[in-house]
Amino acid sequence: MKMKKISAVAAALLCALLSLNAFAADMPKEGTTAPALTLQNQQGKPTSLADFTGKWIVLYFYPKDFTHGCSLEARNFQEDEAKYTGKNAVILGVSTDSPDSHKEFCAKEVLNFMLLADADHAVSDLYGSSMSLGVATVSARNTFLIDPKGVIRKTYEGVDPANHSDEVLADLATLQK
Repeated sequence: MKMKKISAVAAALLCALLSLNAFAADMPKEGTTAPALTLQNQQGKPTSLADFTGKWIVLYFYPKDFTHGCSLEARNFQEDEAKYTGKNAVILGVSTDSPDSHKEFCAKEVLNFMLLADADHAVSDLYGSSMSLGVATVSARNTFLIDPKGVIRKTYEGVDPANHSDEVLADLATLQK
């Protein structure tokens, strides 16, 4: 009986891993044009990548407002925002949370950059950055560094929120040489 339970658990874990890998396989590749998107920001205003033509874009996907890892990642990006501005870069966060949730999250964490609401996870799907979390689909923790012409120059899959901003800044400095 124990062996059947172990086999069932192992099969369930394998299915979960395969479904995560299926999303990751659809991620846009480095060197390709970033897929267009328009989503509402935390103020309820439509925001597109095209709004930032001529700037570097850090497009980061994260699972959920107000959670530990997501708060840590957002705080680190906020702490480094002046460094990004100095490198002609903007930070755009994307999750499946609502504009109202993003507005509250920005207020709580004192975030000055935009968070975009992907409630139907269509953009997360487009960027291969969706994952199942129980019965809900949320954004997976992936990032895309997009150059001023709209080309993806660096992709980051399953990032560590504790040091991700430092990693992106280092790569941005290298790419801008």
